[in-house]
Amino acid sequence: MNTQVPRTIRMQASDNVAIVVNDGGLPAGTVFPDGLVLLEAVPQGHKVSLTDLAEGEAVIRYGVTIGYANGAIPRGCWVSERVLRMPEARSLDNLPIGTRAIAAVHDLEGYTFEGYRNKDGSVGTRNMMAITSTVQCVSGVIDYAVKRIREELLPRYPNVEDVVALEHVYGCGVAIDAPGAEIPIKTIRNLSRNPNFGDSVMVVSLGCEKLPPARLFPAGAIPIGNAEPSVVTLQDQQHVGFMSMIDSLMSTAEKHLQELNARQRVTCPASSLVVGVQCGGSDAFSGVTANPAVGFATDLLVRAGAAVMFSEVTEVRDGIDQLTARAATPEIAAAMVREMQWYDDYLVRGGVDRSANTTPGNKKGGLSNIVEKAMGSIVKSGTTAITGVLSPGEKLQQKGLIYAATPASDFICGTLQMAAGMNVHIFTTGRGTPYGLAAVPVIKVATRTELANRWHDLMDVNAGRIASGEATIEDVGWEMFRLILEVASGRKTWAEHWKLHNALALFNPAPVT
Repeated sequence: MNTQVPRTIRMQASDNVAIVVNDGGLPAGTVFPDGLVLLEAVPQGHKVSLTDLAEGEAVIRYGVTIGYANGAIPRGCWVSERVLRMPEARSLDNLPIGTRAIAAVHDLEGYTFEGYRNKDGSVGTRNMMAITSTVQCVSGVIDYAVKRIREELLPRYPNVEDVVALEHVYGCGVAIDAPGAEIPIKTIRNLSRNPNFGDSVMVVSLGCEKLPPARLFPAGAIPIGNAEPSVVTLQDQQHVGFMSMIDSLMSTAEKHLQELNARQRVTCPASSLVVGVQCGGSDAFSGVTANPAVGFATDLLVRAGAAVMFSEVTEVRDGIDQLTARAATPEIAAAMVREMQWYDDYLVRGGVDRSANTTPGNKKGGLSNIVEKAMGSIVKSGTTAITGVLSPGEKLQQKGLIYAATPASDFICGTLQMAAGMNVHIFTTGRGTPYGLAAVPVIKVATRTELANRWHDLMDVNAGRIASGEATIEDVGWEMFRLILEVASGRKTWAEHWKLHNALALFNPAPVT
């Protein structure tokens, strides 16, 4: 039996629903201090009606309509996805432009971290060697070589933290000239240039693929002052037998390791950070605890002059009016609308709409639909003006708060943010996920104390303390900001400690032949 004092969280005064806070939920008959009585059991994180709702009446959370009642919902009932009809998507016409934009004030000075400076002006938070492939066919050979490099070469170069293979399933068997095919090509190119890989690029090609090295790295693709990519082509006549391929990879890798080993951590301003924020395995607490705290940290980072990317098209689509209202210029608002329209059209071609986003886990965690999920997702972006927009696969070239238009898939979003130049990743979760990246440190934030305690050696921050009243959004936001600086300086996250990482996943909207 739940002996805790029954508690709910209501986000706005205009909301006619609130979520149940208590672990394990609450049974029917529970009486709240304000006199509300539960007419049925309500699980933790799920909504309870605060008023009698008539059929067709708007159900309001976060101050916005998240759905309409399918039938009468008496006060004290469980408001789940089964009793709601989702609203239509917000039109992309006649949106507010810059009405709530708050200019970034770089008044947070003196914060630094220990990073690796690159010739192109970027800064790495890790010192790793990457091996890029032009086609999936070579992945097995690269994997074999990486094991040998780690065992035989890496111990000689103590300043290099690891060697990683940028494996993917692109490069051949695709419509390489079709509309949208440039997205995965740009992504692979820019993944290779992530700040954590230093100033040089090593590429492994098969030799007959549709994406040869010259197309992946055309003239001008490498910053001035950086070495051109070193390429090993497995079909070259010089390779007689498998071991000759491995010997070529080992000797080429050693040259890169020698260069990387000369790099040293130096003091860098917080403005050198490029932070990606993302959520996965979300629940109803995501928009109450973890994401608002990330939003507070986002504001701190922007005030310190850093770049912060927020993403996930379908998870912000229902708040497009909130985003255009924060656009620094009309051109930035127009760019956001362009990306939303492109994705709307992409979903239509696939025969689905934005409602396909929510997962069974989202719903089990209390999120009834994508509208409710979007309201909790957007708050990761904080409150400052949006100063730039990135299309999928592009590399970030500016500071401030950036909308990077990516799919909401955890793996694809993380891959695209990494290609954009991310050097630290913040990932919030309510249901729990061991998500990680091999080349970029991922700080994982739990929305609930129960998850943080149960997964004590996977979660880096417990934002559930906000729901219990043990900490404020500001407290956890500052904690995250300071942790970001520590991790950027070399402190290991739990995902790094266990060497947990997900495979890179390219976004390829073009046909596969």
